[in-house]
Amino acid sequence: MGTWGSGNFDDDTAADHLSDLTGRLVDEVTTAMSGDLVDIEPDEYWGVAVPCNLELLHLIAQQRYVGVCLPDPETIVGWKDRFLAVWDGAIDGLEPKPDHKVQRREVLVRTFDQLTEVARREG
Repeated sequence: MGTWGSGNFDDDTAADHLSDLTGRLVDEVTTAMSGDLVDIEPDEYWGVAVPCNLELLHLIAQQRYVGVCLPDPETIVGWKDRFLAVWDGAIDGLEPKPDHKVQRREVLVRTFDQLTEVARREG
């Protein structure tokens, strides 16, 4: 086993664990994004969980730990396009307040964009 520091993520076992963990987050998003579009509507589980997974991936990747697995930037851009198309098509049916609709969409765009940026940096 290789160890390169005293931190919690400074050895091969921790890197393997982090790879498994981030891999699961990516796999969940991949499955959700390739499934039934209804599942990623704003009021559905994956419509909420996908952005959560993406933000978690971004937070972890910002630490620059060895072992973080991210999708390629083009994949994330494709997810963004698909997700926002579904979101835009479904959100008005939920009758959100106009300011919430605008603010939430800004957060979603930022969530995808920030992960795309870190994936480009790491790639």
